[in-house]
Amino acid sequence: MELLIKETLEKLLDILGISYTGVKIKKEEKNVYYTQIETENSSLLIGWHGETIAAIQHLLKCLLYKQGAKADAQIVVDVDGYKKRQEESVVRLAERKAEFAIETQKEVVLPPMNPYFRRKVHTHLAESPKFKDAVITESTGEDPDRAVKIIPK
Repeated sequence: MELLIKETLEKLLDILGISYTGVKIKKEEKNVYYTQIETENSSLLIGWHGETIAAIQHLLKCLLYKQGAKADAQIVVDVDGYKKRQEESVVRLAERKAEFAIETQKEVVLPPMNPYFRRKVHTHLAESPKFKDAVITESTGEDPDRAVKIIPK
């Protein structure tokens, strides 16, 4: 699967005329593949608030599914660590809001976020020794305004 992802992404980048110095694929979880694009034009590839990289990720997923990749496979496309930094920021926000929910014993709703980041929040708070017995999380709302609600136990 990693080879298929790498070859498909490299073809896509070539077709789009985007220069890059390397593509690395790492399987992080059962069906989650983390793809790192190394480039000297990271801002061009990331785009405004990550819109370009999100579009490339979507195109890559569509191309992979057409080539027989499993529908439950998650492909995360990152450029020079942009998504990792975003992920860390979202997790820190969730921790701060969980602490606030525990202190005030009131529900807290995070800002809307995409399914990947919502899943990270749910997983992080559910597995964190500090929060797993203190809060529960649930998604609320409709896309694109779907958000995570943190509920104190």
